[in-house]
Amino acid sequence: MENRVYGYARVSSREQNTDRQIEALTKFGVPEQNIIIDKASGKDTEREGYQYLKRQILRNGDTLVIKELDRLSRNKADIQRELEHFKEMGVRVKILDIPTTLTDFPPEQLWVQEMVTAILIEVLGSIAENERNKIRARQREGIEAAKKKNVRFGRPPAPLPENWREVMAKVQRGEIRPVDAMRELGMSRSGYYRLQAQHK
Repeated sequence: MENRVYGYARVSSREQNTDRQIEALTKFGVPEQNIIIDKASGKDTEREGYQYLKRQILRNGDTLVIKELDRLSRNKADIQRELEHFKEMGVRVKILDIPTTLTDFPPEQLWVQEMVTAILIEVLGSIAENERNKIRARQREGIEAAKKKNVRFGRPPAPLPENWREVMAKVQRGEIRPVDAMRELGMSRSGYYRLQAQHK
């Protein structure tokens, strides 16, 4: 059975492009039609393309090529688990940024390759995880700073109906019930209570 070569490329959002990764993979010899692409966060491994590649395509004897270790995940435990999974499957993983994974060592020196690769993966996995933690910390700091400036997050407030204040005054005076107000305003129950909460 012919041993096949597949590539995997990932970027974190739809606005980013995978050209750099695809160019590196095809230059290494991966057929472009064999490259699976995800546009999703590396916070875990639950990505549609990656899971399809892992569960439906790759088989014993195949080779998986990625540009950088953190394309698999930015979580060190995930990285180690995925690499162990591929090893048990009999799938060789080549990481372009880790040269020891690209070299074909003679059988008697495989232990050297595995030792050096394990050290590099430990270091680079820690760097990837640390980078993700820094990104999350910066996001939290940005949100807190924006809140202090009264920047609103989420859905913008819906515009008020022209007769909103008049109808709400009737509700407050007890002249009509909320269900009557919804009818006068031409609003759904959820829309009415959402506006009411926003414009207390």
